Amino acid sequence: MAGNSSHFDTVIIGCGMAGLAAGIRLAMYDRSVLILERHNAPGGLNSFYSFEGRRFDVGLHAVTNYVDPGAKGTPLVKLLRQLRIPREALELAPQRSSRIAFPGVDLRFTNTISVLEGEIERAFPHEIDRFRALRAAVLAHDEFDLSAPAVSGRQRVGEYLSDPLLVEMLFCPIMYYGSARENDIDWDQFVIMWKALFEEGFGRPLEGVRVIIRALLQRYRDVGGKRRMKCGVRRIVADGDRATALELDDGTTITAEQIISTAGIVETLRLCSDREPAVAQANIGRLSFVETITVLDQPPAALGWDETIVFFNDHPRFIYERPREEVDLRSGVICFPNNYLYPDDAALPEGLFRVTAMADYAYWKNLPEELYQERKKYWYEKLQASAQRFLPPLAAGDLAAHARFVDMFTPRTVEKFTGHLDGAIYGAASKVKDGRTHLENVFIAGTDQGFLGIVGAMLSGISMANLHVLKGG
Repeated sequence: MAGNSSHFDTVIIGCGMAGLAAGIRLAMYDRSVLILERHNAPGGLNSFYSFEGRRFDVGLHAVTNYVDPGAKGTPLVKLLRQLRIPREALELAPQRSSRIAFPGVDLRFTNTISVLEGEIERAFPHEIDRFRALRAAVLAHDEFDLSAPAVSGRQRVGEYLSDPLLVEMLFCPIMYYGSARENDIDWDQFVIMWKALFEEGFGRPLEGVRVIIRALLQRYRDVGGKRRMKCGVRRIVADGDRATALELDDGTTITAEQIISTAGIVETLRLCSDREPAVAQANIGRLSFVETITVLDQPPAALGWDETIVFFNDHPRFIYERPREEVDLRSGVICFPNNYLYPDDAALPEGLFRVTAMADYAYWKNLPEELYQERKKYWYEKLQASAQRFLPPLAAGDLAAHARFVDMFTPRTVEKFTGHLDGAIYGAASKVKDGRTHLENVFIAGTDQGFLGIVGAMLSGISMANLHVLKGG
């Protein structure tokens, strides 16, 4: 096997967080591993790009599941132990504070759950005991039980909380940061995101997501893993109940004992030679986003904006679905990457103001290029104005006066760089928790396996590698 450069113990499709973590875990145990990536940059949904000398994160607002050094038994600690990566390599700094903003009610939260609990006791005193009972149920639940049946998160939360406004406020950040389902989220995933956002919290490296990618790539090289960039998979050749080969975009063929795909369940099935080209059409995710990026001439805090992340919604009910126009301005997420507690001698070189909102894939996909650029400019202005409704007025001037550079990505950007059909940022609506497909040696990891966030994606890769390759599944 060692002498055949076209055969590997495991081939991993996708060089994102899940693919890299799975590759590291397998290569640590002397498996021959190859990661294939269609694009020229690693990271997948959580990558970065350069423009006019600046580097921008794609996708990363925060590394969720942040815990302080010395914590034990949490997802972040577990994945670092499994990959044997020192915590210091991720250079994580905690958030200052974040907020959920609805009409007439704000809930502030930090990386200490007691802050959120105190805010709920202040704003919803009649619900505080129910909130505590819900929290106890969340903490007691095993969200990593791969055999557990899917249950509606809204149904379960409704068994505890009675105030619909509080329900909507809690669901807003949880769904924005991980739900592939319109207006709901599976209970297991609700628990994952509750713990990631409220029990543990937000962190970020000063230099952004490339610090994490760099640490993963270095570890993957150290353990002998191989990768090929700008090398996509055209087809997975199936014979009976097994995959026998992978045909690549360049026309070459490689073979593997196992295949772990992080491309998404629908996308992976459509690569399989024994499936119809339009298989699983109903499971394509419907949720995609636009995001604006504004580079400021000074730190946001100097302009009166000192929070880390703000989740906003302008109606008592939170609508989380594909909008009927290009962008849904009713809700969104504001992120200020400057507002983390970086070391005293460290700071971002420029101010950053990012705003995310739901968008209609079909509209953006079909625009001719000239009109596409015009609509980006139009919706950039609209989204900035929408977000500023939930922020303190600027200390001086208007936003345009402080903007050095602006950019915007759309659902078609998401589709181009992630490969997710319809630009579905969180993949398919129905997940495959055990990672199994109809082929006994092809497995799913990452977004469509169901663990959420950057830490969740890496845990997904590790878990699927452990379950299906190292333990024989």
